[in-house]
Amino acid sequence: MIGRIARKAAREIIQDKKKSVKVTPASLEKYLGKSKYEYDKANEEDQVGIVRGLAWTAVGGDTLQIEVNVMPGKGELKLTGQLGDVMKESAQAGVSYIRSISGKHGIKADYFAKHDIHIHIPQGSVPKDGPSAGITMATAIYSAVTGIPVRADVAMTGEITLRGRVLPIGGLKEKTLAAKNAGIKTVLVPVKNEKDIAEIDDEILKGLKIVYVESMEDVLKEALVKDRKKTVSSRTK
Repeated sequence: MIGRIARKAAREIIQDKKKSVKVTPASLEKYLGKSKYEYDKANEEDQVGIVRGLAWTAVGGDTLQIEVNVMPGKGELKLTGQLGDVMKESAQAGVSYIRSISGKHGIKADYFAKHDIHIHIPQGSVPKDGPSAGITMATAIYSAVTGIPVRADVAMTGEITLRGRVLPIGGLKEKTLAAKNAGIKTVLVPVKNEKDIAEIDDEILKGLKIVYVESMEDVLKEALVKDRKKTVSSRTK
């Protein structure tokens, strides 16, 4: 890309007899064309059943907005958005974990037998796979089931086990950069990835609050809106 800019600038200097060419953010499109990549910005409001995850792609990090709806049904789990086998297994592990802790969180014992859960990741034309969205899907499921909103300024990445442990993931540098570009303020990272965060440039981490999590209890504590009544009343106003 820098080479393309240099060649076009050289042509301007020769043809238009300019002494120099100044490239600014405003003129960048003139040299490189329309932007190819866009980052989804963080949601403006805390929402129920919607959580921002972080992903690694061949062109860098990206954010994934994971959506969960629950509806009266027969206990079925529906997954859409071109999810790969590993991601589907993570979703199933997330559901099993939330079911296992339902009793101590005030969820009725027969809730999952009487409701269907639909997990969707937008941009359905793009295949998605990997285990790092495990805690994101589990958090979205918990939020949708309990009706407690998730903070809009939080993003997360981490694999989940059936017992709710959070396992390390890869591509953390690219993921944290994607979170920053999306306007995220707090990033939840597996505690075993602490050494990877230490290797990331301060320029990327500036403005981000990194919270290390070891279990889903840690994740829910950080991600969920603590004062639900306050959130509802502020929306009503």
